[in-house]
Amino acid sequence: MRHHEATIIKATGAAPVNFQPMGGGCVGDVHKVTLKDGREIVAKSGDKGSNLDLEGFMLTYLSETGGLPVPDVLYADDELLLMSLLGNAGGFSGGAQIQAADLLAALHDVSQECFGFDRATVIGGLHQPNMETKNWVDFFRDQRLLYMAAQAMDAGRLPVGLMARLETLAGRLGDWLDNSATPSLIHGDLWGGNVLSHRGRITGFIDPAIYYADAEIELAFSTLFGTFGDAFFDRYQEHRAIRPGFFEERLDLYNLYPLLVHVRLFGGSYVTSVERTLTRFGC
Repeated sequence: MRHHEATIIKATGAAPVNFQPMGGGCVGDVHKVTLKDGREIVAKSGDKGSNLDLEGFMLTYLSETGGLPVPDVLYADDELLLMSLLGNAGGFSGGAQIQAADLLAALHDVSQECFGFDRATVIGGLHQPNMETKNWVDFFRDQRLLYMAAQAMDAGRLPVGLMARLETLAGRLGDWLDNSATPSLIHGDLWGGNVLSHRGRITGFIDPAIYYADAEIELAFSTLFGTFGDAFFDRYQEHRAIRPGFFEERLDLYNLYPLLVHVRLFGGSYVTSVERTLTRFGC
């Protein structure tokens, strides 16, 4: 981190005097940086190819286009991202969940004609293709399920037999999904570690993986690691109706994508979770 001192001085106008490691950072190292004038910022650094400039772009896009609270981006290039420091004490009270529902419902109201995005993005440091298409089922099948499954298989973390079962499920997606949703702007990596809160209020969202999607895939992701519960969903539905069948079927289908991301990154028990979902849907 010390070799970034000149960049930090240029971006902030003050010299860094202390670097304190912070949790998180799937892509790179994250530090709280204390500046000589007393300000504190966050510095995320990585090796060449870390795409931290893309992360900075996504944060700015969420703020400017989606109205979502995120850290201010002070500087961004491929290997270094400097951001404002947001308060975070962990945990989501009922009030914080209601606020999150208000913010995310407004984000999901931002739309465009096609699913996808005008450039590829990243999720957990992995390439995330976003070729724009007007057909949601095709997009989810080809650019989410089958793409990430192939990446996991090529990395030696998804058994070939499971890949065949995923291909069977992919061919049957029309049994459960349709193309009735409007493309919605989503954060794309909505689990508890990426939602910051302090004293019962949401302070911001970090580590996005943005694109335009059926908003239900975001709602599903929020349940995967127990991020939000009934207070969130009750409030969200005051803004945007959740179509019948989401909690019963589509939630588990959509969570196959983040599960496959975790299979690609970590393997292990996530493979079992994928297999359980495939069994549930008869594949």
